[in-house]
Amino acid sequence: MKRPSHRIERVNETIKMVLSELLLSQIKDPRVGMVTITSVRVSKDFSSAKVYFSVMGDDAQRADTLRGLKSARHFMRGAVADELKLRNSPELRFVYDDTLDRAMAIEEALKKNPPKDDDPEDEPETGD
Repeated sequence: MKRPSHRIERVNETIKMVLSELLLSQIKDPRVGMVTITSVRVSKDFSSAKVYFSVMGDDAQRADTLRGLKSARHFMRGAVADELKLRNSPELRFVYDDTLDRAMAIEEALKKNPPKDDDPEDEPETGD
């Protein structure tokens, strides 16, 4: 997989920073809960950006948050355009980032079924 250019990485980070600040200070939609922007992936032509987010809560809270983010995306796109000063600001598409959920599920599975250590060096020696 080819590594993204430095310009794309800078744009990704700038969009992430702008959206995070907006969520903290200007987005007052009650549907938008405790949201964290985890990453942004802008397309090569800068026409669209996938904005990955996580939120505390259940599936209903996630769905409400997604609806709130979608309703505010035009406002947020304008703020991104002001910051980036690109000819065309990317269309924002919000995607729930389930990385934390998957990590917690793996942790729970490991707690229920801890891995067995099969290393013979760790076994106590017998007095044969």
